[in-house]
Amino acid sequence: MRGHAQQEHGQGDGAHGDGHTHDHHGHGASGCGGHAVSVEAMIERAERLCQARALQFTRLRRDVLAAVAAEHKPLGAYDIAERMSAPGRRVAAVSVYRALDFLTEQGFVHRISSRNAFVSCGHEHGAGAGLVFLICRTCGGIDEMTAPAVESALDQTLAGAGFTPTSRILEVEGECGACRGRGDAPEAS
Repeated sequence: MRGHAQQEHGQGDGAHGDGHTHDHHGHGASGCGGHAVSVEAMIERAERLCQARALQFTRLRRDVLAAVAAEHKPLGAYDIAERMSAPGRRVAAVSVYRALDFLTEQGFVHRISSRNAFVSCGHEHGAGAGLVFLICRTCGGIDEMTAPAVESALDQTLAGAGFTPTSRILEVEGECGACRGRGDAPEAS
């Protein structure tokens, strides 16, 4: 499913509703605009943004981002540590968690709370953009999108409650169109 994500920004050519869409987390880690974003391009973007923000983009942060960006599914910190480890060189999960905290704060990866896992993000979101993750229970794929109408309704609800969120990420579980089209049934839990 990560190859079929739709991203609405509420701008552009009007391909879908009031916004435009593009492939996001495709099998080649697609980014904004529907073009595949390579791991190298994600690293270069992170380096550029960290330099502009006067932040250190350490070797560990680079390696963690590369591991997440190279994968086509969400990864947990222990999975990332395992992928980064080599014979005689064990990477500690606590170090990976620290790097993930930084990468999440900078918008280079997103945390999928229900899976306690992380996915890469190849584009920048507007300040305070709310994200919606569509999680397929059949194939495990995750699509990312913004939903201006949902954000507007959420803003009203939060204002009415006097609540200030620190995160605006919604996760919706179900079945993606590709799996539904194939007639795949969700795996038993």
